[in-house]
Amino acid sequence: MNKKYYLLAIISTLLFASLACAALSGNAPNEESASLPANVLFQDDFSDTSSGWDQVSVTEGITDYKDGHYRILVNTDDTDIWANPGLHFTDVVVEVDATKAGGPDDNDFGIICRYQDVENFYFFIISSDGFYGIGKYDNGEWVLLNEEQMLPTEDVNQGNATNHIRADCVGTHFVLYANNIKLAEIEDSSFASGDIGLLAGTLTEVGVEIQFDNLVVKKP
Repeated sequence: MNKKYYLLAIISTLLFASLACAALSGNAPNEESASLPANVLFQDDFSDTSSGWDQVSVTEGITDYKDGHYRILVNTDDTDIWANPGLHFTDVVVEVDATKAGGPDDNDFGIICRYQDVENFYFFIISSDGFYGIGKYDNGEWVLLNEEQMLPTEDVNQGNATNHIRADCVGTHFVLYANNIKLAEIEDSSFASGDIGLLAGTLTEVGVEIQFDNLVVKKP
């Protein structure tokens, strides 16, 4: 069974109060973020391990800083793991570099915005075998919003490659870019504000490891 043809319904219910919720909403931005350009709300190159992101290591997976990156390792099949810095935004443009460091190409990874809690947020994902989608986790149910299935594209760099991912969350308008190419856009009004986050997941094979770097959150 392949998620590209069966939506995200095959992804199991997230096991994470532990991995997804370690960040506290009261965390302050790091010192680097205190003197940002006027259009930048938050940025992180993950060189400071006290910048607010989850640091959890359990049998099922890991979310932590590693060698100047932020690492998400998923050791359970049909599972997504995410992490948050514990902040709050309304309208944002979120950009990050994501590199597959291990595991199968049949995966998913990307950006979260308007994060409410462990069962409610928007996600913007691509995969290392060249698929993409925009969706929401709504009251514990995965729903793709741009199409009925993740769609193929030549604009995603496949295999052990780096992709620059951008998610626009502005009002009720949401757009996904990969490597500066617009892949999808949708309208939805479920969540008006919330935290951002990073996400990675598996299907039938475990060991997906994604390294994130150069995160920037900007005003639209």
